This record gives sequence, C-alpha cells and structure tokens, in this order.
Amino acid sequence: MDRHDVLAVSEVARRSGFAASALRYYEDQGLIEAHRSAGGQRRYERSVLRRLAFIRAAVNIGLSLQEIREELDTLPRSRTPNKADWQRISRHWRTRLDDRIAALERLRDGLDSCIGCGCLSLQRCAFSNPSDIAGTASPSPGAAYLPAVLR
Repeated sequence: MDRHDVLAVSEVARRSGFAASALRYYEDQGLIEAHRSAGGQRRYERSVLRRLAFIRAAVNIGLSLQEIREELDTLPRSRTPNKADWQRISRHWRTRLDDRIAALERLRDGLDSCIGCGCLSLQRCAFSNPSDIAGTASPSPGAAYLPAVLR
C-alpha cells in the first residue's frame, strides 16, 4: 500500500470532523478498521473517510449503531465501495428520512400555535397535548408526545 493512501488518526479526525476518541470507538464497534504502524500507531486507509461520511449521514437520519453496522457489512471488503454501493444502501433510508421530514414539518407547523397561544400550560397545548391526553393517560404533568422519529 502506498504511504499516501494511509492516514494518521489526526488527519482522519481533521478531515472527517470526528474526534480521535470517536474514531477509536467506531473501530472498537467494528464500523471502521485501522492498521498499526511499526511503532504501534493507528493508520487508516484513505477509504475510511467515505465510511465515516456514511456514518455521519446515518446518525443524522437516526440509524442506530447496530443498523449502521448492518448496512456497512453489506459493502464489499475486496474493494473500495463505489457510487452504486452507496446508492443501494441509501435507498433503505428513503422511507425513514421521509418519515422524519414529515414529523419535523408537523412540529414546525404546530410550534406557531403552541408558542403563539400564550397559555404557558402544556395541559391545554393543542400541539403537544391536545385535550390533555397525556394528563388522562399518565399522572406526570406536561407534554408526553413527540413524533417517535424525533425522540
């Protein structure tokens, strides 16, 4: 392997935006791989940057580490993943992303009436707790409902 195809932890951290501790954690979780130099330092193949970009996107969409691992395990080990590989995986996210977008839109649209009503009471809030559903279902006060994809 060409020495230009191998990156130190600090370079991967700088280029990916992940802290070095996150890189070690993702390595421990089997999401990325590092090799050791003769001096015992971690070295990453340049292609790890693509995997890390994938991890960042997947986390932002709401995938768990287990789901991310399962998706990454479908990638070929014998070569660097290509555009077709990434497109195949990202198709699995479309429904989840659409659900998250719809929930965020409902939240955005409901905030105007909730914040604008001035009631300062989540017991009467038409958005978070319509008809005080949470109060009748649970003894704890306040809003108990948010779309599941936003929890």
